[in-house]
Amino acid sequence: MSKPYTITTAISYPNGRPHIGHAYEVIATDAIARFQRMMGRDVFFQTGTDEHGLKMAQTARGRNMEPRALADEMSGYFKAMNDGLNISYDRFIRTSEPDHHRASQAIWQAMEANGDLYLGRYEGWYSVRDEAFYDEKELTEGEGGQKLSPQGTPVEWTVEESWFFRLSAYQQKLLDLYASQPDFIQPDSRRNEIMRFVEGGLSDLSVSRTSFDWGVKVPGSDGHVMYVWVDALTNYITGCGYPDDAERMARYWSEGGDITHIIGKDIVRFHTVYWPAFLMSARLPLPKQVFGHGFLLNRGEKMSKSLGNVADPMELAERFGVDQLRYFLLSEVTFGNDGSYSAEAIVARSNSDLANSFGNLAQRTLSFIAKNLEGRLPWGGSSETREDIELLSTVRREIVSLESEFASLAPSDGIQSWMRAVFACNAYIDAQAPWSLRKTDPARMEAVLAVLYVAIGELAVAILPVIPTSANALLDQLGIPPNIRNYQGLRSQWYQALVEQSFTLTPPKPLFPRLELPVEEA
Repeated sequence: MSKPYTITTAISYPNGRPHIGHAYEVIATDAIARFQRMMGRDVFFQTGTDEHGLKMAQTARGRNMEPRALADEMSGYFKAMNDGLNISYDRFIRTSEPDHHRASQAIWQAMEANGDLYLGRYEGWYSVRDEAFYDEKELTEGEGGQKLSPQGTPVEWTVEESWFFRLSAYQQKLLDLYASQPDFIQPDSRRNEIMRFVEGGLSDLSVSRTSFDWGVKVPGSDGHVMYVWVDALTNYITGCGYPDDAERMARYWSEGGDITHIIGKDIVRFHTVYWPAFLMSARLPLPKQVFGHGFLLNRGEKMSKSLGNVADPMELAERFGVDQLRYFLLSEVTFGNDGSYSAEAIVARSNSDLANSFGNLAQRTLSFIAKNLEGRLPWGGSSETREDIELLSTVRREIVSLESEFASLAPSDGIQSWMRAVFACNAYIDAQAPWSLRKTDPARMEAVLAVLYVAIGELAVAILPVIPTSANALLDQLGIPPNIRNYQGLRSQWYQALVEQSFTLTPPKPLFPRLELPVEEA
């Protein structure tokens, strides 16, 4: 039996409403979680919001409201986005929740017991926007002499009493981790970048603040709240039961467990340097892999409020369809690289792949059966030809390829495999022409339609992680029971069972209407 599978997104910082970049990360993670469930895995999938820190406190003050009220409002928008995009999370965590405060204080006390925390005075450069500390050597100079972080955000000189984490003591341990587990940081470009950073030497990390109080209180240290990244990163083990539920921890966060973090490339350092060091210090298991995906660009440009090109994902989903948006993002963008989107690209990809290729294949095949066989399922009997065998072999080979690519966190490559199978089916139906066989060879017509019915059913199951609503609607039409809508079920004799049960197909409804661009964007 395979071990449980734990997968998380980075929790979103809700000082503003969600944008398409947030949607991209959670859609990709959802597709991987759904895929693993369909492989028979016990999956725990967590997402949520990271609600503490100076940035939230400042935003709340600017809106003349309490940080808690801001967190409640903004977190609601993120949860609504997840629900609207059909995200199958097992827990939507908020870092303001009591069990998360307990977990954060517990990991703090574990690090303190290990001798890795000490009280001192912090003087250095801090970016409020990144909630991150930077060394002088990492900074660049912007307009008017303004010092900027590596992310291009303004930094300010900060002086205050602070607790420090002995990050410097973990330099070699981290390098040993990267060497012993080459896949710990993916893709390789992120791994190389982090290794260079750690090889350059690590300074101890300031892990508390006294200049504001919106955060998790430091145990036994009045006036101090935890540096937001200590409590933010801890969310992953809060959901896995830390520190109270040992049985749940053993299930979803164990030594050698299959644990994957899906995050943006701009926060890889926090997840691959600070996080494993905290876990080592607290004597807790490490994740198996941290995958840093790329940015989503609007027509090739980075999204910015000042440019007015920040897209609301729910507006896009309402305009084009949830499954169409999910399909576009997962097929168009190579996971790990930057990608670009536009209304034209969404319309073109959806119409080409979903409406014209797969949707049309299913519609004309099922409509033909409903009309010419009165919905009775065709039976191929013993008239199977080489072309029939080759088509089903191609479909099944490409579905195995899809499974392999999704397991390797390469959904766009998996979808390419699926589309090759769809193209093969379209070439087959055009070559076999069942509409011509209806009069000349009805038995052969039925054999062709049976092959197509099986292929369409298997393709619908295979693409479920990407377009769950549409694929399930098609599977409902096909009569395929929910308990076999998984990769093992694909290998069962499901079609023969439907025939023996005298399943009757009703006239199908089109799944993917062709999208049109609004006049102003055409």
